[in-house]
Amino acid sequence: MDKLTSMKVFERVAKAGSFVGGARELGISRAMATKHIMHLESELRTRLFNRTTRSLSLTDMGVSYLERCTQVLQDIEDMESAITHLQTEPRGTLKISAPPVIGATHITRAVAEFLKLYPDLNVEMILQSSHGDLIDDGIDIAIYLGDLEDTSMVARKLASSAMVVCGSPEYLAKHGIPEKPEDLEYHSCVVNWASAPRDKWKFKTDTGYTTINVTGRMHSNVADANRVAALNGVGLVMIATYVVRRDIEKGKLQTVLQNYALPPLDIHAVYPHRKYLSAKVRCFLDFLQQWLEPRVAISWAREIPIN
Repeated sequence: MDKLTSMKVFERVAKAGSFVGGARELGISRAMATKHIMHLESELRTRLFNRTTRSLSLTDMGVSYLERCTQVLQDIEDMESAITHLQTEPRGTLKISAPPVIGATHITRAVAEFLKLYPDLNVEMILQSSHGDLIDDGIDIAIYLGDLEDTSMVARKLASSAMVVCGSPEYLAKHGIPEKPEDLEYHSCVVNWASAPRDKWKFKTDTGYTTINVTGRMHSNVADANRVAALNGVGLVMIATYVVRRDIEKGKLQTVLQNYALPPLDIHAVYPHRKYLSAKVRCFLDFLQQWLEPRVAISWAREIPIN
């Protein structure tokens, strides 16, 4: 028989002062209550009750066992209550991994807003280009950009960001403005080698998609490094709009090939487990999806007039 259940029966019977009373409170039969008590006494090798036809009283060992039994059952109840509370109210520490650029800007801003809502929560941010191992590194949520190569991962799509091809006015004045995707073969392109395929840019045309092999003198695995390279005239860059929006607004970068649509950059949240998500993970996923989508899903042609 289950010892924890037997302990609960013992406590109820002892406090009720009878097998009938204790059994009634638990919704079991008197015979079943008796079996539980006999099981405990057999396990402990001692009598817990003095029994007569008219009364039931605790032995000295029974009094001692009741005191400890009550404390154990209370500790278990407190523990279960705490776990249930963790499942309903975000608290503790939430560990998040994110790529450097979107992590330092959008994700950090979202975290700051989220922390205002939940004072019992702490957040640890890890900004890194590689995703690491979620289990070994104790990461609750990892932000992924682009296609998910491992389809076995548990993931939620948070948003999609529009992509643009752009360059500095100085570069375009010197090397000309590409009119069609094929013109990129004659341009220097800043390539993000963290995005697969690293040297192939895809465009939508009237007849479908076309893929252009691009080359350039600088490759980087971080979007902000590619942005800085483009700002300094190294070449053209294909990049998410949320990274270069202000540069385009200020005229430091100019978009090209506006008539050719680019596949959007998908943003996913990846987490280790699908079932029994803690409140801190579940609530932040819901919050981040609502917060992030309108801030990165920019259609540049609508947002900024192209001269």
